[in-house]
Amino acid sequence: MKNTLRLCLATICMLAAGCSDSSSTGTQTDSKSVVLYTSVDDAFAKLIADAFTQQSGIAVQIVGDTEATKTTGLVTRIQAEMNQPVADVWWSSEPMGTILLDQSGALEQGAMIGMVPSDWPTTLHGEQWSWVGIAMRSRVIAYASDRVQSPPTTMSQLASSAYKGKIGMARPQFGTTRIHMAALADQWGIESFTDWLEALKANNIRLYDGNARVVQAIAMGEIDIGLTDTDDVWAGQENGWKVELIYDAIDLENQWKSIGPTLIPNTVAIIQDAPNPGFARQLAEFLVSPTTERLLYESTTHNTPIHASLREEFGNNLLPIDGLPDFIGAASMVREAMDACEQVLISP
Repeated sequence: MKNTLRLCLATICMLAAGCSDSSSTGTQTDSKSVVLYTSVDDAFAKLIADAFTQQSGIAVQIVGDTEATKTTGLVTRIQAEMNQPVADVWWSSEPMGTILLDQSGALEQGAMIGMVPSDWPTTLHGEQWSWVGIAMRSRVIAYASDRVQSPPTTMSQLASSAYKGKIGMARPQFGTTRIHMAALADQWGIESFTDWLEALKANNIRLYDGNARVVQAIAMGEIDIGLTDTDDVWAGQENGWKVELIYDAIDLENQWKSIGPTLIPNTVAIIQDAPNPGFARQLAEFLVSPTTERLLYESTTHNTPIHASLREEFGNNLLPIDGLPDFIGAASMVREAMDACEQVLISP
């Protein structure tokens, strides 16, 4: 990871007029500053914020969230501050919290118009262009490459008793696990989704505080198989851990059908009545730009870019963006999906 970050920082210096030895991100009281609330991992949030500061001269004050409560804590905070906003820009590692903020009136309607090409996928922006989705990860099945010879390839196979006592995932109330559960409930229907959860419970599935912790548990031998995100597996591999990943395979024959891997975009929005609207717009434009997508793709996250120029450049190395989930539809299933998870996996 360190080598990758050094390469990305070198890219930042090339983008800027000159590279300063000191970062202005979140450390200066310069009046030329903007407040960014983000659930993105600290190292990558700072990487991108530093690039923006080097280019614009605007300091970024980053407010992050914990690994265990990814996105949820900051969404609650933004809602609590709606009468007197503190944040200027919201950058989430997933879309569900962003959709919730949009529905509650916390995001500036129309603010993202013109920041990306007009043919941007319709599932990757709000109906009124209050948010834009970029740089996608995928949910995957991770497994111990030195212990698992035939890993499961679909969500349906995770219900097999062959994997009893071997499976883990992050707590479903938070982060990308939350959107994954909601997407599955939206796809299968709540009754079939609940049956799947019951099968996982019968397999003694273990719950962890975050996706990175799932990968670590595989590496440490606590479990052999886990649901997590692509970037967490690649970060584990950078650490020398013996973990591999499999994308959810298309399977339309079994009880729990699969239409392929669940792709999850980052999302960017400007907060309604942001304290620094001019700087907020500049930062939001930077966050959805090809520059940011390139930096994220070239980092250990390897996030799949959406910009056509980058997709043409990187070609076959990228995940396809056809057939993206209906994120707004899945968002409507969050409450029911979380209630099912609570009743089946969490409550004693």
